[in-house]
Amino acid sequence: MEPHSRNIESEDTIAALATASGVGAIAVIRISGKDAIPVTQKIFKGKDLATAASHTIHFGTIRDGDKILDEVVVSLFKGPNSFTREDVIEISCHGSEYIVKQLLQLLIRNGVRLAKPGEFTKRAFLNGRFDLAQAEAIADLIYSETEAAHQAAMNQMRGGFSLEIKKLREQLINFASLIELELDFSEEDVEFADRSQLKSLIYEIKRVIDHLISSFDVGNVIKNGVPTVIAGKPNAGKSTLLNVLLNEERAIVSEIPGTTRDFIEDEMVLEGIRFRFIDTAGLRDSSDKIESIGIERTKQKMKQASLIIYLFDVNSTSEKELKENLLELKSYNIPLVVVGNKIDKDKSNIIEFRNFDGIIFISAAMKVGIEELKNNLVEMVNFANFKTGNVIVTNVRHYESLIKSRDALKAALEALDDGISGELLAQDIRSSLIYLGEITGEITTDDLLGNIFSKFCIGK
Repeated sequence: MEPHSRNIESEDTIAALATASGVGAIAVIRISGKDAIPVTQKIFKGKDLATAASHTIHFGTIRDGDKILDEVVVSLFKGPNSFTREDVIEISCHGSEYIVKQLLQLLIRNGVRLAKPGEFTKRAFLNGRFDLAQAEAIADLIYSETEAAHQAAMNQMRGGFSLEIKKLREQLINFASLIELELDFSEEDVEFADRSQLKSLIYEIKRVIDHLISSFDVGNVIKNGVPTVIAGKPNAGKSTLLNVLLNEERAIVSEIPGTTRDFIEDEMVLEGIRFRFIDTAGLRDSSDKIESIGIERTKQKMKQASLIIYLFDVNSTSEKELKENLLELKSYNIPLVVVGNKIDKDKSNIIEFRNFDGIIFISAAMKVGIEELKNNLVEMVNFANFKTGNVIVTNVRHYESLIKSRDALKAALEALDDGISGELLAQDIRSSLIYLGEITGEITTDDLLGNIFSKFCIGK
C-alpha cells in the first residue's frame, strides 16, 4: 500500500507498555519513531544500536545517569522493515510496575512522548503497512476469545476481505473513468461506456455486496457470541439447565415457581463458538406485578435472540399445551431448540410427545442428554460458509459502508433504466466507490481514523 498523508504529531517518537499492566516476569516497552534508536542508546549500556543489524537482540543495562535501573534485552527493528515501518525498539525488562514507570519517565525526559491508544497500528496504516480493514482486524485478533473469532480476524488481517473490496472497486473504477470521460465530451453526445455492460457489471458487484452483507449475521455472532434465550414455564428447570451448561451454580434453583424474575446471563464456548445463555422469567399468566413485568421482558428477549431453547417439563406438560406454546414461539422466526426435561422422574411420558419432531429429552438435574443438547446447539448455528474459508463481515462499520455502497448501486441501476444523464449516473457510482474506499482506508478522514484507533489498547 502507498503511505497516507502524515501530520506533525506523526513525526514524534512514541513509547508505551506493550504487555499487560501489573506485576509479571517480563514487561515489554515499545518505542517507535525517528529518534527511537538514538534515545534508547543514550540510556542503554551495551551494543551500539546505531551500527547493529536490524532484527537483532542485545543484552545490557538501562541507566539513569550512573544509576542502573534494570538489566534488559533490547530488540532492534530498523525501518522500513518493522511493524510501523519506522525504527522500532522493544525493551524487555523485569515486570515490576516501578521499573516500567521509571523507564517510561526516563524516555519522556529524553524527548519521547507516551503513545495514544492504537497509535503504533495507526502509524503502520499511515505508512502503508496494511489497509484500514486489516488494521481493525488486529484489534479483533487481540480481543478474540474463541476459535471462530480468531479465524475470522486472521482471515481479515491477512487481507481476505480487503481483496474482495479491492476487486469490486477496480471493476467499478474502470467504468467510472469512462463515464467521467463522457462528461468531458458532453457537448458531442458520445458514449464511451457500454450501458448494457455497465448494467451487468453493477448487477454482479451488487450480488457480491449482498452476499457480504448477509454474512454479517454470522460475522456478528462470531464476534459477539450467540444470544441464546432459555425459555419455558416456571419450574421447568431452566435455572438448573443453565447451571449444568455452565458447570457452576450461577442461577438460583428453587421448587417455588416464578423464582427467576429477571435475567441471568453467562457465556460458554462450544466447538469454538461462544454462546451467551440468558435464563429468563418463566412464561405463565401471573397476577404478581413484578413477575408479570419479567415475563413481558422475557418475550422481548426471545424476539431479540439468535437462538431459543424452549424447555418444558415432560411430567406436567400436555401435548396440546406444547403445541400451542410452540406455535407462538415459531411465529418469532428464530431458530428453536425444543427440550423435554425431567425424564429422570418418569421416562414413559416421552411417548406422549412422539408426534413432535426434533425434541431433545434430558434430565438437567441428573445431567442426562446434555452432550446431545450441546451438539444440537452447535449444529443450529450455520457456520458452513465460514468454515469453508469464505469472507465473513464481522465489523459493523464495514457492514454499514457496504449497505450504503449497495444503495448507491441501486440508484445507478435506476438511472440506467430511466435513461438519466451520465452526470447523475457518475455521481451514484462515485458514491459507491467512496463507501467501498472507506472500508479499506483509501478514503479516510481524521475523525474516522481517530474513532477507529481510539478503541485500540495502548501499546498496539
